[in-house]
Amino acid sequence: MPDSLPLSALVLPGTHDTMAFYGWPISQCQSPYTPLQDQLHSGIRVLDVRLAVVDGRLISYHGIFPQRTPFQTILEIVHAFLTAPQTNRETLVMSIKQEDFTKTPLPHFSRLVHDEIMNGPGGRDMWFLDNRIPKLGEVRGRVIMLSRFGGDGSEWEGGLEGLGIHPTAWPDSEKEGFTWTLKGTLVRTHDWYSIPSFLQIPEKVELATQILLPPPNNPPFPVLNITFFSAASVPLALPPLVAKGFGWPKWGLGIEGVNGRVGAWLLDQLSGDGGQAACGQRSKRRRRRDCHGEGSVDDVRIRGWAFMDFYAEPDYAALVPLLVECNYRGRQKGEEGWE
Repeated sequence: MPDSLPLSALVLPGTHDTMAFYGWPISQCQSPYTPLQDQLHSGIRVLDVRLAVVDGRLISYHGIFPQRTPFQTILEIVHAFLTAPQTNRETLVMSIKQEDFTKTPLPHFSRLVHDEIMNGPGGRDMWFLDNRIPKLGEVRGRVIMLSRFGGDGSEWEGGLEGLGIHPTAWPDSEKEGFTWTLKGTLVRTHDWYSIPSFLQIPEKVELATQILLPPPNNPPFPVLNITFFSAASVPLALPPLVAKGFGWPKWGLGIEGVNGRVGAWLLDQLSGDGGQAACGQRSKRRRRRDCHGEGSVDDVRIRGWAFMDFYAEPDYAALVPLLVECNYRGRQKGEEGWE
């Protein structure tokens, strides 16, 4: 990928609740067989790290369930990945969210994150902390922070402008999604997680995938799409069920999970079979080319950062390679920073 590309013009596969390996079936969101090192080497480039304060240290948590891994261990793994000869030009995004906000004061949490980053492996140099979307060439070998914790930023050298990408708002489980602006970039976000039951899986997939397609009317400004394929509620939409489904859906016995459905959607889009359905969301030029065959496969334009539960299951979904392939489709010289 050219260094000139802004990160908003990339598809970055990610994991939701990256370190949630414990608490099946309620709080576990990733398989113990896909530890952080494996995630990184599998192509995961967006991490969702959720933390709480335990005995003065930051520990990974999911809700009220401890996930055991210290933040320092996460930083050690990330630093090793970004300094290895084979992967030292990679880029990661790390969303950091506070899970114990009812117990730990926001400034104290923010201060601990700051201090553990600055004094941890790689120190300040490993991080991109500007509140803007960087170009790829600015952040090779570095981590872009997406700060989903509160406070006024007084614990950070740049204040709120030194907290990395800092959303202005994050409505809880907003079904229709929400938008916010960041230095001239429109950020479109889908994070509807509280689905009533597994019967809403098709609707969840529809909303979570459509946001990865270009917005209507081709706005003249950059757009970053952020989507969560994850969802959970008790008792009829637990994370493993939503992600993987159950039974034998190919034989009509059971329900296909989000991951299998998203994999099928990506295959349709990349093969050109999804062109007719998506025609209404593209420009006249692309609509003409897509719907009449000329350049229909190469013209598909799927962009955004995608967070997944149990990302490697089922294996036939092949979500990470399919998402990575989207980075090579729909490219036009002079558009999106493509040179």
